[in-house]
Amino acid sequence: MNYYDRAMALRTELVENRRYLHANAEVGLDMPKARAYIMKKLKEYGIDPMPCGKAGITATIGHGGKVLLLRADMDALPMREESGLDFACPTGDKAHACGHDFHAAMLLTAAKLLKEDEGHLKGTVKLMFQPGEETFQGAQDMINGGILENPVPDAALAFHIGSGQIPPEAPEFLFMYNDTGVMMASMDEFSITVQGKGGHGGFPHMAVDPINIGVHIHLALQELIARESDPGNACVLTIGQFSSGSAPNVIPERAFLQGTIRCNHPEAREKLVRRMKQVAEQVAGVFGGTAQVDMPKRVPTLTCDKEIIQAMVSYIKELPLSGLTGVSGISASGSEDFALIAEQIPSAYIFLQAGFPDERGDYPQHHPKVQFNENVLPFGAACMAHCARRWLEG
Repeated sequence: MNYYDRAMALRTELVENRRYLHANAEVGLDMPKARAYIMKKLKEYGIDPMPCGKAGITATIGHGGKVLLLRADMDALPMREESGLDFACPTGDKAHACGHDFHAAMLLTAAKLLKEDEGHLKGTVKLMFQPGEETFQGAQDMINGGILENPVPDAALAFHIGSGQIPPEAPEFLFMYNDTGVMMASMDEFSITVQGKGGHGGFPHMAVDPINIGVHIHLALQELIARESDPGNACVLTIGQFSSGSAPNVIPERAFLQGTIRCNHPEAREKLVRRMKQVAEQVAGVFGGTAQVDMPKRVPTLTCDKEIIQAMVSYIKELPLSGLTGVSGISASGSEDFALIAEQIPSAYIFLQAGFPDERGDYPQHHPKVQFNENVLPFGAACMAHCARRWLEG
């Protein structure tokens, strides 16, 4: 079967699936609409889906032999959408601004293609529709739910689309990968609760101001990157939330900071996490307060298995498409909880370009106005299906 031609024949359905998920965006591990819709579609395709974890879905196609896990995340972001699209999510607080609606739609169509071609599969394809990637909860939740068991996958493959401005002469089918090192950074989410002593704004000497402490902690943490991190390593420390107080003339009891650390090297990660805790606690002590550091979510670096990624790249290059171009050596400071899968089984992770050469490409992912090119949908579905079939033949 020519999977790309078949995916093109199914393009209308593919787009409909993507737009339903987009308009009905859900976040985290609370995804009843997406789960119901995807399970309904899989049943229509003759596939028997099963719940996995709190909101995930799994199913198998084929029988016996090697097992390849195909994974697609399906959650949105807790933010408004300003894309102007007719099918924009109407809730005002949820938006598919990272492209996970594309991933889920592509895997749905890939599942249909593989089911139609099931008699030619030399093994088993295991589907993984994952919630909660943006919250770094979904992969672990599905691992806890048994996604890596019964049957046990021998390898895993995931794709992610990218938005943005592309030159008019850019190849129509562009994919990007890394077969030599870290593809995506580790992620350590932290929260710092600063405890001070509340008081009247006119008598600051009788209080311990947690806002003042929080400001000094914020500034001190920046020096960990500027003066303690090896410039040869990619290290990022971001404070994304700083909140305290409720009145202009009251010194509050507590302040709260929340942020993330991202690194591409294990030793750099260990040092930055350790020093972040020390700095927060000791700066608070200098000003008469205390700081409690919690780290609720942690994800390792995403490193592709060299043999698996090289095999998948070779399979993609087999697709009969003019302008098909692969770019190696891609690395990003973003993070991805597929790393928890790749930590346990040999895995490959590949980016697909879904940008525009015009004003629709002006905005990056996670921006309220971001748009993605639906022309990538058949290509992505064909890549998933073709890579699965070819890898099982090896």
